[in-house]
Amino acid sequence: MRILITGGAGFLGSHLCDKLLAQGHEIVCLDNLFTGSKDNIAHLLNHPKFEFVRHDVIDPFKYEVDQIYNLACPASPPHYQYNPIKTTKTSVMGAINCLGLAKRVKARVFQASTSEVYGDPAVHPQPESYWGNVNPIGRRSCYDEGKRVAETLFFDYHRENKVDIRIVRIFNTYGPRMHPNDGRVVSNFIVQALKGENITIYGDGTQTRSFCYVDDLLEGFVRLMAQTETIGPVNIGNPGEFTMLELAENVLKLTKSKSKIVHKPLPADDPKQRKPDITLAKKYLKWEPKVPLAEGLKQTIAYFKTKV
Repeated sequence: MRILITGGAGFLGSHLCDKLLAQGHEIVCLDNLFTGSKDNIAHLLNHPKFEFVRHDVIDPFKYEVDQIYNLACPASPPHYQYNPIKTTKTSVMGAINCLGLAKRVKARVFQASTSEVYGDPAVHPQPESYWGNVNPIGRRSCYDEGKRVAETLFFDYHRENKVDIRIVRIFNTYGPRMHPNDGRVVSNFIVQALKGENITIYGDGTQTRSFCYVDDLLEGFVRLMAQTETIGPVNIGNPGEFTMLELAENVLKLTKSKSKIVHKPLPADDPKQRKPDITLAKKYLKWEPKVPLAEGLKQTIAYFKTKV
């Protein structure tokens, strides 16, 4: 197939380009390089089935393709809060442009949504049926509400125009090609440990996250696009739950770092706990994560050693 990936030079997008090229597909990688990087796709630029186009999804685009993966959007708080209006535009107008193209060329279109649609959840773990607890006017709202509106648009295009959609809600994902300064907890801890700096934990460190290795996540993406039983949304993430303190201790052990753990105040609207209910992914996709945290961290630390 010929497949368009928006945000294809980003952390997840570049790994998805690799995976789909390995399966023999032709890839059009669309990215404005705001948080993506040409370094992530440098090894693909001479591939005969790979095409890179520098373009912002806010502006319309036209390609004859069979599938579209919409991954374009800054996904870490420092990046999406840097220009919050642009973040909302990317989610909303990017979705409209992907859906408009899918409608015209009759392509199956995938939306990379997020566990942030659940906000600071009052239900734990979070099933897809939970509507969330989101602050619509906070510092994180540009991302959380932008992604919620994108899901709304996907379902309305599906109901009104019979567009063939798929929606994944991504829980915390990590792995090689994460941006060293993206402000996410895994990259923060690894970079601080490798530099011998204090490891910064916000709050008391008892808040939890579940960490999914990038290879596991992308397998979920591809399986959702390949099946016809459900359009989603489907949670894709690792239900193994770790506190921030446990993650920091894991990173210190694997890096053999002498860094000290220090505590800072918790940011506004920061969720206390996050854990996917993956019942639907198991049922429809026969999917569950395979890579344990220690193994995934080893691969990620090896990558960061080449960057810091």
